[in-house]
Amino acid sequence: MLKRFTLKYALLALILDVACVVAALRLGVYLRVTLPYGLVQFNPRYPDGLPQTSFYYIAMVLWALVALTASLYDPRKNYKAIDEFQTLTITLGVFWLAVAGVLYFSFRDTSRVLIAYAAGANVLLAVLWRVVMRLGFRVQQRRLAGETRVLIVGAGTVGRRVAEMIEAYDWAGLRVAGYLDDDPQKRLVDRSVLGTLDDIQRVVKSRRINDVVLALPPDAHERLNLVVSRLHELPVNVRIIPDYFSLALYRASAEDFGGIPMINLRDPALNDYQRLVKRLFDLVVGAFLTLLALPLMVLVALAIVVDSPGPIIFRQKRVGENGRLFDMFKFRSMVVNAEALQEQVVQVDEEGHVIHKVKDDPRVTRVGRFIRRWSLDELPQFFNVLKGDISLVGPRPEMPWLVDEYALWQRKRFAVPQGVTGWWQVNGRSDKAMHLHTDEDLYYIQNYSLWLDIFILLKTPLAVLRGKGAY
Repeated sequence: MLKRFTLKYALLALILDVACVVAALRLGVYLRVTLPYGLVQFNPRYPDGLPQTSFYYIAMVLWALVALTASLYDPRKNYKAIDEFQTLTITLGVFWLAVAGVLYFSFRDTSRVLIAYAAGANVLLAVLWRVVMRLGFRVQQRRLAGETRVLIVGAGTVGRRVAEMIEAYDWAGLRVAGYLDDDPQKRLVDRSVLGTLDDIQRVVKSRRINDVVLALPPDAHERLNLVVSRLHELPVNVRIIPDYFSLALYRASAEDFGGIPMINLRDPALNDYQRLVKRLFDLVVGAFLTLLALPLMVLVALAIVVDSPGPIIFRQKRVGENGRLFDMFKFRSMVVNAEALQEQVVQVDEEGHVIHKVKDDPRVTRVGRFIRRWSLDELPQFFNVLKGDISLVGPRPEMPWLVDEYALWQRKRFAVPQGVTGWWQVNGRSDKAMHLHTDEDLYYIQNYSLWLDIFILLKTPLAVLRGKGAY
């Protein structure tokens, strides 16, 4: 039976995608002469709307080249659906740009409407068969796979994270049978802790364990050796997750270093390819949003001039990616000497965490309250995006004096470009203390994808309309 991420599956996927390209081109021909917008006069050179059959072969070869270059069929990069569809989107975009280029330099009389229809049909067909295939594999997995019982050795932070990951794949039959841990306190308060590490043979036999995951801290090296030696006698799979990941600056990954397996504790938060895609996305979408917002910016500027004396644009030093300082633009919403009065409004909660935004801030002007309520004061930051100071989506650029209050772990939030909007802005805005902002910023960094950026952008208007934490 066919399995995912084998050579046979990759070949089948390539064949299906090529078939989708051919079908999309034929469908484009049909739509061109059927839909109202497609009813144009036939070109006598290409009576069916396309060049000779040779163009189909050109398109098939182009798809294979683009898809293989983009690693569309690489199982290591496309195991998750979100990763596969992100790669597919990029592949489709590059492919149809290549098709347009070939037509421009060769068959220039080909209908552009036809190509637009074909591209749309190709997107639908390529997405459709992948969705159907993934659903089919999931049903197949549930039907064929029996229950796989997993024992986690170590009930600490890493062990709990492993359990969360396993529970996300319960559809595949994975079940967390419990934990083993030498900490007596954990055994007292948590029934899922089945015993100490010395009990591993008994627990594996009595609970019919199939897989053992070792998630022990670095200082438990000797205990780890003991556990592994005892598992040699039992028919179980043994996997190890070292607790060195907690030491990682941004994220950690296993890699081959000169033939030796090692753990890299300082992987870049974004690779070069992700940075390129993010920057292109910022330029295209940022330019569009800037043009869209220009009339509104003019109205806000006039209101500020009428309401209070002082400049229209407020420039403030902020900390960007990797701690770089830059001037962030905002519409002025406070009195001119607002920064000198900062100490009057800063609060500290019971745990000593700084809260620098408060309701009824006396420094805010009348127009300032309105534009803050609707986040209109943030509109000039689109120019920061176009300059490359920040991104559309990312952790919020922080003021230098607040960064000085950061603990070392909080500085990880500067691993990516800072943003106009971000994960915590659409999940509470100013209502949370600084350290809770950082938690959600780190979630964004660890789970970054272009789709996450799009999701946050789409969710931002709703967060603005709710007005929660906007002051």
